[in-house]
Amino acid sequence: MSLAAEAFVGQIAAAEPWPESATLYQPLNDEQILLSDNASSLAVQAYLKMCSLPVRVSCRVNAEFMSPSGKVPFIHVGNQVVSELGPIVQFTKAKGFSLSEGLDDVQRAEMKAYMELVNNMLLTAELYIQWCDDTTAAEISRPRYSSPYSWPLSHILAYQKQWEVRRKMSAIGWAGKSLEQVYEDVSQCCQALSQRLGTQLYFFNKQPTELDALVFGHIFTILTTRLTSDELAERVKVYSNLLSFCKRIEQTFFEESDQSPGSSRYSKGPTLT
Repeated sequence: MSLAAEAFVGQIAAAEPWPESATLYQPLNDEQILLSDNASSLAVQAYLKMCSLPVRVSCRVNAEFMSPSGKVPFIHVGNQVVSELGPIVQFTKAKGFSLSEGLDDVQRAEMKAYMELVNNMLLTAELYIQWCDDTTAAEISRPRYSSPYSWPLSHILAYQKQWEVRRKMSAIGWAGKSLEQVYEDVSQCCQALSQRLGTQLYFFNKQPTELDALVFGHIFTILTTRLTSDELAERVKVYSNLLSFCKRIEQTFFEESDQSPGSSRYSKGPTLT
């Protein structure tokens, strides 16, 4: 699409009000969705709740293949389809809804840097554990990812996905890492986030931004997802302010709604207390 066409679409999107029928699409909660997709979906849900924008969650077997980018979640708003948190933030901004409008240029740059850190470290670690740890891949990832499909399609899709992720890990230099090195990367990322958050309510003091939504999505999902080992969650639990941060967002933005974060039997572990 040309820049002129993109600008025109943006103008159309901005002119249309946010509809009550807005829908977020993700894989099936109970038997299909994996940690990384659950975290990304929860981050978008948290962001939209922080913007006070209503959205209905629709779980579809083929959500990944419906998405324009091949990634979930994606939202369908009016005649627009937008996938992933970054583009969704820009889409809502065009409609006049922004959580970071009050930040200055330095703060915006810092916010973006921390969001990159989360995506480059936590999200990548989640993908590595799902598909590069043989035990997790065999006992959780391949069975859940392929569960809606019959054999041999289930077998083909699961191994195709694993191959795609492992190829990505090779491209970014993670293929040679051990599981312990990945856990250490998670610890370093959480330490940086914990230090930045400090004793504040949110990362930029009293009002949440898209960074808060992103961190909540990943930290909450890591804490409440059952894996073959508890080590990933244990690395996060070291940072008490991140736990309090997650409880605060859960209570503020999710408790009064019928929909609780991470509601699948797979992903919903013990309540954060």
